[in-house]
Amino acid sequence: MGMHGGGWRWLSSANTPEGRRTWANRALLRRVLGYARPYMREIILLLAAILATTLLGLLAPLIMRDLIDHTLPAGDTGRLNLLALALVAIPLLTGAIRVGQRKLNATVGEGVIYDLRVALYARLQRMSLAFFTNTKTGELMSRLNNDVVDAQRAISNTIVDMITNLIQAALTLVVMLSMEWRLTVISVLVLPLFVVAARRLGARLRGIAREGMEYNAQMNAMMNETLNIGGQLLVKLFGRGRTEIARFEERAAHVRDVGIRRAVTGSQFFVIIGLVGAVGTALVYWIGGHLVLQGVFTIGTIVAFTAYLGQLYASLQGLTNAPVDFATSMVSFERVFELVDLPQDIEEKPDADVLTAVQGELVFDRVTFCYDINEDILLSQVRRYGQMDTVQAALSGDSARTPAGRSERPAEEAGQEAAITQAREIALEDVSFTIQPGQLVALVGPSGAGKTTMTYLIPRLYDPTAGRILLDGHDLRDVTLDSLAAQIGMVTQETHLFHDTIRTNLLYANLDAAPADLEAACRAANIHDFIMGLPDGYDTIVGERGYRLSGGEKQRIAIARVILKDPRILVLDEATSHLDSQSETLIQDALKTVMAGRTSIVIAHRLSTLLAADNILVLDRGRIVEQGTHAALLARGGLYTQLYETQFSRELS
Repeated sequence: MGMHGGGWRWLSSANTPEGRRTWANRALLRRVLGYARPYMREIILLLAAILATTLLGLLAPLIMRDLIDHTLPAGDTGRLNLLALALVAIPLLTGAIRVGQRKLNATVGEGVIYDLRVALYARLQRMSLAFFTNTKTGELMSRLNNDVVDAQRAISNTIVDMITNLIQAALTLVVMLSMEWRLTVISVLVLPLFVVAARRLGARLRGIAREGMEYNAQMNAMMNETLNIGGQLLVKLFGRGRTEIARFEERAAHVRDVGIRRAVTGSQFFVIIGLVGAVGTALVYWIGGHLVLQGVFTIGTIVAFTAYLGQLYASLQGLTNAPVDFATSMVSFERVFELVDLPQDIEEKPDADVLTAVQGELVFDRVTFCYDINEDILLSQVRRYGQMDTVQAALSGDSARTPAGRSERPAEEAGQEAAITQAREIALEDVSFTIQPGQLVALVGPSGAGKTTMTYLIPRLYDPTAGRILLDGHDLRDVTLDSLAAQIGMVTQETHLFHDTIRTNLLYANLDAAPADLEAACRAANIHDFIMGLPDGYDTIVGERGYRLSGGEKQRIAIARVILKDPRILVLDEATSHLDSQSETLIQDALKTVMAGRTSIVIAHRLSTLLAADNILVLDRGRIVEQGTHAALLARGGLYTQLYETQFSRELS
């Protein structure tokens, strides 16, 4: 992923989880800090709290020195009582400040998460259909969740921890130097050992952790594939239950084994770090003890000094991995900003017109369209450890990354391997026609001829590569997207319903619709009686993607939803071939109701639609090769006649 502007600055020589050196840009850092700017008051208070708790933490060793060197030898009970109270008051006051510090920290962190998520979601809502057809949903979820959280940690955790450790290390060193410079020099001598141990063991531990994440991703991917409705149906139909159990046992065993290795290595890490700290402490006691015996300083001094030494080592341990953690957080910010900065290929002009009182005249003027993918609107590939979307083969276990094929055409156009004659680079070529207000126009042609593509251009899901589309004389690129969407109702071949109630799915077309309007729309779509026969009526949950409903029921709900929207232009794919005759009849009756008085463009699958059409457009290889009424086209004896004889004439028998 490229970053623009400013010079690159090296943060750390350690490898990031992506297996490469991590770099950050000054402009990126300024932008990161920009997200913290609205919380500057909380950040200043947070820094003040960090400084206060650090200073309070430095008092306890001084009190212990005073107890050992002065109070106890002098038998001063009054001073002893005060020092004892101080030893209780310090942790109480520190705890109170830390509670407030945690609240400030959470306010900043959660606020940044909120700001980033809203910015990302708003950007995604403005992206075109082409973006979503070429981007994995898992990648979007990762950026909205994992990357946003990791980016938030840079502000609320990583930076705060770095500042805390820096302040604590600096103040502790100042106190140690003022107390006894010779012991301070001895303490610093072991720091190279400390850094080397932390680097090497930390890198080894991170490697094992990444391996564990990979195994977890493979196990989770398998569960995701086999423990859903479709996966379980396939497993049971082919009798592969034992096979999947054995496969799962193997993957779970990998997770178990790497978990054991991680636990052992983590234990070794802390043991060795502890030993290095013990060496430093032993040196201080050994050399300091000799100096005490020589009368150079007191016993209280060496006790207090050792306490400070523990604080110093703890701060330095926290700083050891801070550059790597900070650089990793910057990478997460890069991914977040990449999505925020993606250009829109379907843009709304600043002075776009608002469509009102639409009559419904639709004109295609020499329209050409091809599914060339603009790489600028796509996300870069990201290697993510421990997430299911990194696993390329969920069952076979082949996690090698292979080039992912991109579908550059809608479902009706893509994957039609049998329709060899329709294979081409240009989806639509020099298409021109006019639909008068209130007319019904039917689209027919071989599979892959460009029918669905044509319907996708009308609501501006895509823009023409060349030419223009006019609605009542307005170029679609000159009107607002919301006003265009309000005028167009679309019923696609695959009906999408949210995992919610029937009522909520219907109200998606008109949030302010009254219950009477809802019922009227459903009656017109011949679905009201069915809904009322359900136990919960309109409050029945339809299941994910409407899985609990049949194809005909989902289509009639989709038709009711369009009726409730009351658009001026209707675009629909009349796909009823997979339905039973009763459902077909109900849907055809509903379509007659919804098309009445509206400009309608229908991908026709039934003879009745062709007979009722004011004009029929016959497409072949992205071109309109014939157009006219049913009778006129039959008289020509061309492609339409062939389609009629193979697809439609059987309805007469």
